[in-house]
Amino acid sequence: MPLTYIYWNINPEIVNLFGFSLRYYGLLFATGLMLCVSLLRWIFKKEGIAATKLDTLTIYGMIGLFVGARLGHCLFYDPAYYLNHPLEILLPIQQNAAGAYEFIGFQGLASHGGGVGLIIALILYSRKTKESILNTVDLVAVVAPLGGCFIRLGNLMNSEIIGFPTDVPWAFIFVQEDNLPRHPAQLYESIAYLLIFGLTFYLYKTNRPHLKNGFFFGLSVSLIFIARFFIEFVKERQVAFEEHLVLDMGQLLSLPYILMGLGFMIYAWRRTNREKENEVIKS
Repeated sequence: MPLTYIYWNINPEIVNLFGFSLRYYGLLFATGLMLCVSLLRWIFKKEGIAATKLDTLTIYGMIGLFVGARLGHCLFYDPAYYLNHPLEILLPIQQNAAGAYEFIGFQGLASHGGGVGLIIALILYSRKTKESILNTVDLVAVVAPLGGCFIRLGNLMNSEIIGFPTDVPWAFIFVQEDNLPRHPAQLYESIAYLLIFGLTFYLYKTNRPHLKNGFFFGLSVSLIFIARFFIEFVKERQVAFEEHLVLDMGQLLSLPYILMGLGFMIYAWRRTNREKENEVIKS
């Protein structure tokens, strides 16, 4: 067995005090959100948007993201179980064999559902604040891939969403799962999202006057889910019914996002060009 294989046996729980569990996943999730909010604060200032509106956006966005991600996991991947255990959908508990409920933390968040929840939250935020919905989704899309990067690092710390067995020299052996060298699919996604963030942030800083009207939203969404689509080919199936599918649930749910993202980019490009033409005519 090559020495380059990485043996991964991290305890996902950092500390447990009086029954309260602090886990790497939650810490990384929160860190990613805080970094996104900090960058948005800088962006809002650059755009001349009141800081108080960022506070509103943060509340709406966090609720929409979490509720959407949780509902997405429950309804897309195991609806039969959660429809029979509705309390476990939005509460961090699970019923044990004796019928009693135990605190287990939230286990299972789906990025596709989180995307839907976040979009709905941004629409509600725009209606409340009278901010342009296209401008709002653009600004959030600049930083959103960074949040995704940290979430996938959290999955890595949980030894979950693992890849297929492989003999590549950078394979991880997830000891808590088995002793097989596997693709670190979570790390692939994390790196992909970090690169996407680097691209969106660079384009925002250098070409913001020419890239607007939903362009960043389309770019971020399409790239994130294109990456997700292809990385799924090296991932283990998350639920049993996916074994008989040509494309797994993650890939099927990614396709509408990819098409939507490309559609927004085309729309933004055309609308921005029309605005430039109108400005030339007026001048």
